[in-house]
Amino acid sequence: MRAARISGVSDERVLAAVARVPRSGFVADEYVDDADQDSPLPIGHGQTTSQPSLIAAMVECLDIGPDDTVLEVGSGYGYQTALLSLLARYVYSVEIIEDLAIHAQRNLEAFGAANVDVVVGDGSLGLPEFAPYNAIIVCAAFPEIPPPLAEQLAERGRIVQPIGPGGFERVVVFEKHEGILESLGMLTPASFVRLMGKYGNH
Repeated sequence: MRAARISGVSDERVLAAVARVPRSGFVADEYVDDADQDSPLPIGHGQTTSQPSLIAAMVECLDIGPDDTVLEVGSGYGYQTALLSLLARYVYSVEIIEDLAIHAQRNLEAFGAANVDVVVGDGSLGLPEFAPYNAIIVCAAFPEIPPPLAEQLAERGRIVQPIGPGGFERVVVFEKHEGILESLGMLTPASFVRLMGKYGNH
């Protein structure tokens, strides 16, 4: 997918990352021929990888700098993780489904992402041992930001998450000021699977 095809995304670093990451390397084998389409694709276990335009928009709104540390909740097959690896100093990605985490790790190694750590675990709890994070991106829906993620976000850091029960959500961007998350507004409506873990679909 060429960067020029990302409608509504203007950040040159994000566009350059999209241009460098071949989505075909981060989808199931049976969907390789569909990888260049701007549409979500199944990755098994009832999960999907979102369309590249939505991923790029969510990543852009985090305003990630080259010295930032990012937490990703939901690795999937690692496509978004690869984009983040080109923008941040280091990326910690938590995936609750071990099979998906294995696929993500393999795909990221094949891509050459050396600044990424994929962890099998409950992403709704974050990874407190590596906090604080300058940016957090949540790839599943929940009606509120899980408290552990809010706590692990650095001051003036940003978090983007689909807010809703799962199925039809508002993707909302928040920024932390004096310990409080303040909404910067809705990025877009979208449909996501529900967040799994302690804060989500048990």
